[in-house]
Amino acid sequence: MLSLSKKFVSRVVGSYGPAKLAPPSSLHKPISLVSLSLTAISTEGCWLILIDSSKMSLEVVNPHEQVVLGEEIDHVRMITLNRPRQLNVISSKVVSLLAEYLEKWEKDQNADLGAGRAFSAGGDLKMFYDGRNLKDSCLEVVYRMYWLCYHIHTYKKTHVALVHGISMGGGASLMVPMKFSVVTEKAVFSTPEASIGFHTDCGFSYMLSHLPGHLGEFFALTGARLNGKELVAIGLATHFVPLEKLPELEKSLVRLNSGDENAVKSVIEEFSTDVQIDEESVLNKQSVIDECFSKDTVEEIIKSFEAEASKEGNGWIGAVLKGLKRSSPTGLKITLRSIREGRKQTLSECLKKEFRVTMNILRTMISGDVYEKKGIRALTIDKDNAPKWDPPTLDKVNAEKVNLVFQPFREDLELQVPKKEECRWDGKYENSVYATMVVEESKSI
Repeated sequence: MLSLSKKFVSRVVGSYGPAKLAPPSSLHKPISLVSLSLTAISTEGCWLILIDSSKMSLEVVNPHEQVVLGEEIDHVRMITLNRPRQLNVISSKVVSLLAEYLEKWEKDQNADLGAGRAFSAGGDLKMFYDGRNLKDSCLEVVYRMYWLCYHIHTYKKTHVALVHGISMGGGASLMVPMKFSVVTEKAVFSTPEASIGFHTDCGFSYMLSHLPGHLGEFFALTGARLNGKELVAIGLATHFVPLEKLPELEKSLVRLNSGDENAVKSVIEEFSTDVQIDEESVLNKQSVIDECFSKDTVEEIIKSFEAEASKEGNGWIGAVLKGLKRSSPTGLKITLRSIREGRKQTLSECLKKEFRVTMNILRTMISGDVYEKKGIRALTIDKDNAPKWDPPTLDKVNAEKVNLVFQPFREDLELQVPKKEECRWDGKYENSVYATMVVEESKSI
């Protein structure tokens, strides 16, 4: 696990003189979704996010603790998550503060360029497990995270991510949408959510569905991993830079002090190298993947994949097929439908859909696979790696029940993604009907 140390922060601050601390202006309910060590430095026209390690956790946050430090150094803007001993847990408070700073900097004419390094392993699903008996315990942080995902995708200033480690699930949503995403030989990407009864979220039903052919279905259903070079080759990252060159790239981006897209690209390209994927890379198996994962149903996909596994040269399929068969039948069917719908949906529509699906899964509308005796218990609590799915097989997953997971909410209960550019920072959780409901419920206790 890597974390952005005080030494790194001091090195950057020392290059630009004393920092002016910009304290957070608001406090929010401390339920966390993702935790990561993150530093983002921003100057005019460009913003760079740095992701380090990530896990989800249900945790009480000291309301007086400055969990996010915002520093203003001349034209540089820097965010540092300030809970290293707690692995910089990202609570609802942290997510809201990140959004607050991004909004402020997008509107700040003096903000220009950022630099940093990081990785994010996604979420610790124990957070979901711990909140399984509490009504909508994770709703606020899910809402805030998806709303933040929209703004990262649509940010008005050039932004850069430097990733040199695990970038999975929700953690990867802080990398892939960037204008420039730089990866190293240490980068590892995956979207493994379907395997534990969940679904591909945080905008990935949109991003994966737009990959060439049927690679989106393949990566969403199997959780197959990609390394740094493969990420660039497939278009989920823009540049590959050897890890040993990353520190100097950081310094050069900061020295650039410009948000000009071409200038930022030029600096990155001074350090980047062309990628050549390995002969055994799964990306070289696309013809087989397209043949199998273009089928209409999960059952047909597996049947086709089994047939291909028996052919010469397809030994790689065995391990992938084994993992696919061990995954939650309900999670697989929900994920396939979500990816297929994503091809015809906008980013906003995908995020709204993912919000509904996530909340309905956490509410166990059709299955409790994501909770005890199922995915999370088997993989992270008891660690017996023997999930007991309900229903246990694909043929017993009721299509009508799957439809229920995707049904639209009442309009005011949907994720409020802005519809007009002049109101693009509207729709915050604290202004939603959910926040009002929480206040009313607390008064009745």
